[in-house]
Amino acid sequence: MVLQPAQQVTTLSHPPHCSARSSAVMDTSPAPPLLLRPSAPSIDPSAAKAVISKSGGAAASVYHLRREPNIPAPFVWPHAEACPTTAEELGVPVVDVGVLRNGDAAGLRRAVSQVAAACTTHGFFQVSGHGVDEALARAALESASGFFRLSLAEKQRARRVPGTVSGYTSAHADRFASKLPWKETLSFGFQDTGAAPVVVDYFTSTLGEDFEPMGRVYQEYCEKMNELSLTIMELLELSLGVEKRGYYREFFADSSSIMRCNYYPPCPEPERTLGTGPHCDPTALTILLQDDVGGLEVLVDGDWRPVRPVPGAMVINIGDTFMALSNGRYKSCLHRAVVNRRQERRSLAFFLCPRADRVVRPPPTAAAASPRRYPDFTWADFMRFTQRHYRADTRTLDAFTQWLSPPPPAQATAQEAA
Repeated sequence: MVLQPAQQVTTLSHPPHCSARSSAVMDTSPAPPLLLRPSAPSIDPSAAKAVISKSGGAAASVYHLRREPNIPAPFVWPHAEACPTTAEELGVPVVDVGVLRNGDAAGLRRAVSQVAAACTTHGFFQVSGHGVDEALARAALESASGFFRLSLAEKQRARRVPGTVSGYTSAHADRFASKLPWKETLSFGFQDTGAAPVVVDYFTSTLGEDFEPMGRVYQEYCEKMNELSLTIMELLELSLGVEKRGYYREFFADSSSIMRCNYYPPCPEPERTLGTGPHCDPTALTILLQDDVGGLEVLVDGDWRPVRPVPGAMVINIGDTFMALSNGRYKSCLHRAVVNRRQERRSLAFFLCPRADRVVRPPPTAAAASPRRYPDFTWADFMRFTQRHYRADTRTLDAFTQWLSPPPPAQATAQEAA
């Protein structure tokens, strides 16, 4: 997940309240080498405006990409970053989460073992037995197709307002001048308030009453994703050996999450661009519904490994926030999306996020095995950091920790001089 960041991390400005942060003992051992150090997209407002004006609108350049014999220059990625996929698929287990409810003790032990093995290596697994109706999943994917087939003028009615997450974007060309992703997205928030249907309200207030049926599809879909995310939290809790049952489920009971519909058009030169650049999700957990085209890849041991879509299953990956909640035991890994020459691709991503003012700290059991790796923080602070300081590597939490707890002035001066 990329949350439209504003700049690459270089020098970090610190929050005025960082001195009040937790004084928990931190792990000061050297951090492991980065898996990848791709440069951030160039963020140059004047250059971006030139690209936009030349094409007649930021979204228009993407809207007409299917007619282009070659990809426009702003969409070209350096070869080192758009490096080819390896032939070997990533061994992602398909975990039956239905065992949490059906009394299958042996199946539950197997599921816990599968999740623990996957999350300590690359943080990805797939789930079956999730209880999401096939007709609902199909309707959600088809609704995404329906939205992205609209005219540019209609889609622009939902365009994302700068500084927010919700809305329509086309290649993020309103923010970046180079290395644009070959995709369009529609994002909106979800909260299980039990009262007003927030997703329906978003669609009708943004796009009009004619979009109420689409809003109702996504309202129901988000509700199911929220239920599934809490079920997965129970499984993660068991796999980590958390003594207090229900810790993670309670932590996310009043979550404020993000839903994103992705559309990747066919590309005339897929080897020169990416659908989504390498990134780690800053959120806690991602639930991804793919169509049967495929395109998700995970960086493991220096190789980009594809994750094959499994009919009826959903892909789960650990984000940075849950990495902190597990005290670093579970991994948030770099992943990307590639495009192809022949077929469009659709996917739906549900990003589970804590309530904005929730204090993120691991349960005592998860923290007891080793010193605390990260200080206490709120999701609001972390979200703010990831929007302002873009990192296309696996060290976001380390940089965020430094931002929260700056070194003494003398040490900081020495670090800058070095």
